[in-house]
Amino acid sequence: MNSPAASPAPSNSPRFAILVAGGSGTRMGAGRPKQFLELLGEPVLLHTLRRFTEAALRVQECIVVLPQDQFAIWQELCDQHRVTIPHTVVAGGHSRWASVRNGLIHLQGLTTGTVAVHDGVRPLVPASVIEATFAAAEEHGAAIAAVAPKDSVRSVSQQGSFALDRSRLRLVQTPQCFELTLLQRAYQLPELSTFTDDASVVEDLHPIQLVPGDYRNLKITTPEDLVVAEALLRSPAL
Repeated sequence: MNSPAASPAPSNSPRFAILVAGGSGTRMGAGRPKQFLELLGEPVLLHTLRRFTEAALRVQECIVVLPQDQFAIWQELCDQHRVTIPHTVVAGGHSRWASVRNGLIHLQGLTTGTVAVHDGVRPLVPASVIEATFAAAEEHGAAIAAVAPKDSVRSVSQQGSFALDRSRLRLVQTPQCFELTLLQRAYQLPELSTFTDDASVVEDLHPIQLVPGDYRNLKITTPEDLVVAEALLRSPAL
């Protein structure tokens, strides 16, 4: 059963972002974590960090969650690219859930604000989607970006497969934004195998508001994704 709705955050309340970048890059076959691969000459993670530090978004602090053994690599890349964007680096955990929890621990003691959780390898998220998701969470307590599927969708079972009504389905993206204390409460609960994203961690405590995402907000997972991302970044429309 859902608990009573969280009080809407004031429009000028603090905003925070947790950028989760714990990938190993196995599916990329590139020999280095995908968040550090070059995208138009800069690391993927740097593009993502830059999106969340646009002044108009009013993000007070960006927390980058990385595996401990990748701290030195990220520092070298920041030095190489002369990165001056303020951010805090936090060690990740054994899973995405544990990594987000570690990011939240950095914010412990705070009781006001809205926090966005975003995949570090989604470097093309438009500022308009970030702002809309923050704003919806400030009003409703919890909001995530999502898009409608373009293709037909089928469910697979032992008996075969059957069509699903795609008008009732959404493909989940990030950012996923939450009232800070709501997300903190959710991450005090035990980790479950059914947790696939932050919305699935929160949804037993609070309804999730959907915000229109953007098809360009792709997650860098395969080599083809890098090619598409570079083409989109070269487009003046993004």
